[in-house]
Amino acid sequence: MTAGGGTDGTTAAPGDQPTLSARLARFAVDCRDHGVPDAVRADIPGRVLDILGLALAAHADPGADAAAAALRSVRRWGGIGEATVIGSGDRLPAPAAALVNGVLAHSLDFDDTHLPSVLHPSASVVPAALAAAEAVETGAAAGGAALVAAVAAGIEITNRLGMAGYLPATGVNVFFERGQHATSICGTIGAAVAAGLLYGLDDVGIGHAIGIAASMGAGILEANRTGGSVKQAHCGWAAHAGVSAAVLAADGLTGPPTVLEGRFGFFTAHTGDFTADALLRGLGTDWEVLRTVYKPYPSNHFTHPGVDCALALRAGGLDPADVAEIELGVAAPVLRTIAEPTAEKTRPRSAYHAKFSGPYTIAAALLGGGGLGLSLDDFAGELPADRLALAARVRCVADPRASELFPRAFAAVLRVRTRGGALLEHRVDSSRGGPQHPLSAADLATKFQLNAERAVPPAQIAALRDAVLGATGAGVTPSALLALTAPAR
Repeated sequence: MTAGGGTDGTTAAPGDQPTLSARLARFAVDCRDHGVPDAVRADIPGRVLDILGLALAAHADPGADAAAAALRSVRRWGGIGEATVIGSGDRLPAPAAALVNGVLAHSLDFDDTHLPSVLHPSASVVPAALAAAEAVETGAAAGGAALVAAVAAGIEITNRLGMAGYLPATGVNVFFERGQHATSICGTIGAAVAAGLLYGLDDVGIGHAIGIAASMGAGILEANRTGGSVKQAHCGWAAHAGVSAAVLAADGLTGPPTVLEGRFGFFTAHTGDFTADALLRGLGTDWEVLRTVYKPYPSNHFTHPGVDCALALRAGGLDPADVAEIELGVAAPVLRTIAEPTAEKTRPRSAYHAKFSGPYTIAAALLGGGGLGLSLDDFAGELPADRLALAARVRCVADPRASELFPRAFAAVLRVRTRGGALLEHRVDSSRGGPQHPLSAADLATKFQLNAERAVPPAQIAALRDAVLGATGAGVTPSALLALTAPAR
């Protein structure tokens, strides 16, 4: 459908009524100029802290090879040192720093998720905002109004773009059906908005940044199924492209006003159809950023309800040695990600690809554990033979109830047949960390601590946490904040 347009898919002429990008731009500038609601203001620092912890942990994870490749590449590019690479201390041009930081943020597949769009918005938007904030050195602290407003607006727009490609009647995400990674495609525009706000663009300039960024967003999901580390780089490229789009707009490059809804625009290219109501309904009053949930486990979010079930059965006394066979029932649309191809998912080719395996994550939950239930150590190094053997006994099927609830919640049922013939079953209708079971403040503090301590010492972790959350860090500049992530000398 179109938004106030003609029957040929075009919108009304600019000036007749605002285009979609113009309305999003005005919303974003209003966030910067007039602030965001208290609940949103309180929410954003935690998202910044989560991303910083994830990026630090990625430095110490041998499976995060995409981040190492990105850093090697951008060091060769050279340029003026405007912004900091989290955890390394490198000073690079803002788009290059955003690239590396976005790759770091998404490398562990441990970043937050918006439902029902199933996007991971913060891993693109936060790195872009931090890089832009450093480049202009606004003087805002991590919890300061300028950075908070930029991140909030960028995440909100990212989420709403994803929602516009989601069809409520069928539960289908059209981006996903086409093999497109909506996280990076929509995140490029959200990153451009966040960066543009910090560069001081007005609503016209933000509109151009959106128009430019829409030509830069990309991401193909096949690596989820059959391997490759390129998916780790998707959020980094979105952050890089977003900052680049904002800089280009500031320097005079322009974008089409109907870039989103036009005949040859964003939605025609990526989804073929869209719901403008999802993009605009309640914009500025009903915040999708607050429906963005944190992950307790460092694996693809579709695996989480199965992990919950396995942990519950383990807590109830299930002995993995007594397992004859396991049936994992999940929403039908997620089978392609965590269950197919069968040979790839029952025996993943690397620890990183094990994060996208329903069978392997069940085995890890029954035999491993750490952190908030599963830890980064459960997806490190060579995959243990006992977990692979148990994963081979897991069969994944579509479950009607989980399919009905998807994607507003991730649900699953786990049925275990023991060697003695007993049948054990556990079902969850919303995974831990999801809308019905959000992580507590203590859980989030533990997650950050466990991630950050893989790279920096305790005193540095405390200083970084205080600076982001504002307990003692009033007046900390973006550069000073990111200096706290540098490796100990």
